[in-house]
Amino acid sequence: VLSVAGAVASTTALGAAIALVATVAVYVAGGIGIREWARQLWRVKWIIVLLAAMQAIFLGWEAAVTGTVRIVAIVLLAAAVSLTTPVADMLDALERCLTPLRIARVDPARVAFTIALTIAIIPVISQLGAQIREAQRARGVRLGVRWIVTMLVGALRHADDVGDALTARGVA
Repeated sequence: VLSVAGAVASTTALGAAIALVATVAVYVAGGIGIREWARQLWRVKWIIVLLAAMQAIFLGWEAAVTGTVRIVAIVLLAAAVSLTTPVADMLDALERCLTPLRIARVDPARVAFTIALTIAIIPVISQLGAQIREAQRARGVRLGVRWIVTMLVGALRHADDVGDALTARGVA
C-alpha cells in the first residue's frame, strides 16, 4: 500500500526512485524474489522505452524519467498482486467492491466476469504473438507493422469462438 502511495504521489525523481526500490521490497517480502521482479521488468521493456520516448518529446527528459519510473513501479506492483493473489480471489473482491453499483442497475457479477474474460485472454494473445513470430522465423520473413493485422485477425477469431461458446452455454 505504501509503495503504491509512493509511486502515485512522488513527483520528483528521488521519490520515483524510492517507489521503484519499494517494489523490490514488495517482491522480496511477498516471497516472489528479485529474479521475478527483473523478469517482470524485462517483459515491459518496450513499453518503458516507448513511454519514456513519448514523455521526453512532450515533457523533457527529467519529467520523462520520473513519470516512466512511477508508471513502471505501479505496473510492477500490479504484477506482484497478480503473482500472489489467485484470480478468483481478486474477482470476488472486485465484485464486492462493485456491489454499490446495483443502485445504477449494474450487475457486479457480470462486470467481474467481463474482467475475468479479459484477464484470461492475455495469455492467449501472447501465445498468438509467439506463433506469429515463430511463423515469421520459419519462413525467413519479417512482416514489420503488418503483423498487427495478422494478430488482429487471430484475436477476432478467438473472440468469435469465445462468444459462440458463451452463447452455447446460455451465458451471453
